[in-house]
Amino acid sequence: MNILSFMRRRLRTVTIVVVLTCLILSTSARAEKAGLTDIVVTNTMDHLLVYFSVTDCFTEDVVKAIENGFNTTFTFFIKLYEVRGLWLDKEIADFKVKHDIQYDNLKRVYNVRLSERDNKLISVKNFDEAKTLMSEIVGLEVCELHRLRKGSRYKVSMMAELDKIRLPLHLHYVFFFLSLWDFETDWYTMDFKY
Repeated sequence: MNILSFMRRRLRTVTIVVVLTCLILSTSARAEKAGLTDIVVTNTMDHLLVYFSVTDCFTEDVVKAIENGFNTTFTFFIKLYEVRGLWLDKEIADFKVKHDIQYDNLKRVYNVRLSERDNKLISVKNFDEAKTLMSEIVGLEVCELHRLRKGSRYKVSMMAELDKIRLPLHLHYVFFFLSLWDFETDWYTMDFKY
């Protein structure tokens, strides 16, 4: 009798582990890889500008976290180099830009802060509009044109990541699975000649 009950418990445990493993693997297989699209490097009379968008960054879990009021931050990294052939490329600019979003359940608005716009609060009622604000870099000034040399080759590299969602108090010990919400794009590079 003891051996039979031991075997049943062992079989139940193995079945649960197999089912959970299959669920985790199928969820990660369905997840799309976030990436950058619509990359444009251009200039005004005085500045080099960059435009781009992040795709597939709003997973179901990220949307649920935002709608539950958790502060969520996207960080964008932008680097500008002068390409120097046989020498190491010379770094001209290296900075990061942050986009924060938090849903206000009382007012039923999404509060977005963009560091490139002096962190001014932008409140929108429409989640699609908030997603657009969060996932797009529009006309970001990379550097002043007088820092570039005519006829030289340059490259702008950029990437985006979702910062870990920070929970209040010690809830992060309970909800350890939140690390599954992290994403990071690959580095994307645009070459150009000035």
